[in-house]
Amino acid sequence: MTFYFDVISPYAYLAWTQIHAVAGERPVRPVPILFAGLLNHHGQKGPAEIPSKKAYVFKDVLRLAAGFGVPLRPPPTHPFNPLLALRVAGLEMEACTRRALIDALFHAVWGEGSGVTDEQVVGGLAADCGVPDAVERATSPEAKARLRSSTEQAIAEGVFGVPTAVVDGELFWGCDSLGHLRRFLAGNDPIDAALVAQWVGLASGVER
Repeated sequence: MTFYFDVISPYAYLAWTQIHAVAGERPVRPVPILFAGLLNHHGQKGPAEIPSKKAYVFKDVLRLAAGFGVPLRPPPTHPFNPLLALRVAGLEMEACTRRALIDALFHAVWGEGSGVTDEQVVGGLAADCGVPDAVERATSPEAKARLRSSTEQAIAEGVFGVPTAVVDGELFWGCDSLGHLRRFLAGNDPIDAALVAQWVGLASGVER
């Protein structure tokens, strides 16, 4: 299972707190991508760029966090620049180290609200997880190219938002798809491929 995320998304944070339990014994491969890159590619605005939607989203994630029993605090600013945190999360490291580091980055943004835009903060979190040279490595051309490549790969797979879990070519977007993902993994997905093809193939009756 591939889990595409950006630390800028509270939904990605909330889904991250649940995804390993949902996956069960199936390994989860977390892949940081740039949400802004998805938005630019698909010609969309982010939720935080639409005032009424921004207010709704933050009420929605507070309700979800209460249901999941996880902490949720606002970051210092939103939107913010997530590039350093994403590049650090994408560095080469052991899977267990990556999971601990992503835990720490998400918690810094959404669990305690300190944010991850400061190099010293990100460097400290990475060092605590056993990656003391993370900030230096994250500024390399290789780290920058890796994030771009991961974002492009996600787009190629049809990803349009975060979080998105991809399993056997099937996409599950957002926290509200976790139940669908559980059913899919259990072999109880109600989707009929022929019916989906019929829906997707519907001709457009109007353009705007």
